[in-house]
Amino acid sequence: MTAPLTPPPHQPPHDNGHGDPWQAPDPMTGHLPPAPQHAQDGPGLRTELREAALVTVAVALTGLLLGALWLWLAPRIPLVSDSTAVYLKDTEGEQAIGIDGTFTLLGLAFGVLAGLAVFLWRRRGGVPLVVGLTLGSLLGGLLAWRFGIWLGPTQDVAAHAKQLGKGIVFDAPLELKAKGALLAWPLAALVVHLGLTGLFGPRDPDPYAGYYDHAPRPAQEPPGTQV
Repeated sequence: MTAPLTPPPHQPPHDNGHGDPWQAPDPMTGHLPPAPQHAQDGPGLRTELREAALVTVAVALTGLLLGALWLWLAPRIPLVSDSTAVYLKDTEGEQAIGIDGTFTLLGLAFGVLAGLAVFLWRRRGGVPLVVGLTLGSLLGGLLAWRFGIWLGPTQDVAAHAKQLGKGIVFDAPLELKAKGALLAWPLAALVVHLGLTGLFGPRDPDPYAGYYDHAPRPAQEPPGTQV
């Protein structure tokens, strides 16, 4: 009766003398497997900062377009003067809510487009790019707010009413009462960009893929072993 051939226990990988405990020699050839390929570290911090600055300026300048669209699409608040004071022509109107709502919806739309455009331009993402997108969106909202007011009706309501005369209806100055609408653009841009990066962005390779492919396997028991 012969004793069964027991395969040697599977030993954990050990240091191969090259400073990498996860690389074991090939049991058949005795050679080390190729080193795992790691992802590149990216273009460098200076390039990323330059791209982030470019994104900030480009996104912020689109606030001029948002301000013009806000002035064009927002409802008007009619005013009238009796030569002594200026009054709302429609005291039950909801134009003020419509003005804030229009700015908010435009900000959300611009945020979605900005996040999508930046992702398509640089799919790898990165912290500087995200910061630049968020900062540019916030500056763009502020620029749109002030630019729309500057393009809109005059802020000197009393002088304008005196110039027009008694009983003449005119538009009130454009005003954003809900200042929280300024956050619609940066929040939408951030959510869209991070979501697209998480779903469709490049993936880092597994640093231990080489070990799993070349790890030694335990010897199989030869067939026909007698007990």
